[in-house]
Amino acid sequence: MKVSVDEDKCAGHGMCLTLCPEVFEMTDDGWAVADPGDVPAELESAAKDAIANCPEQAISEIDG
Repeated sequence: MKVSVDEDKCAGHGMCLTLCPEVFEMTDDGWAVADPGDVPAELESAAKDAIANCPEQAISEIDG
């Protein structure tokens, strides 16, 4: 599984970082970005929680 953050939708709430800091980080400008690699199997549940709890619905699972 891979995840992507839509920078046009992200409002910088940081919920994803709170739920899965191993996959998400905040830029210096305050927007979330996701690690471009595969999410490790042991972190998939946390990444899916981040997707489900993003207030702006800016995170999506992508094929990869």
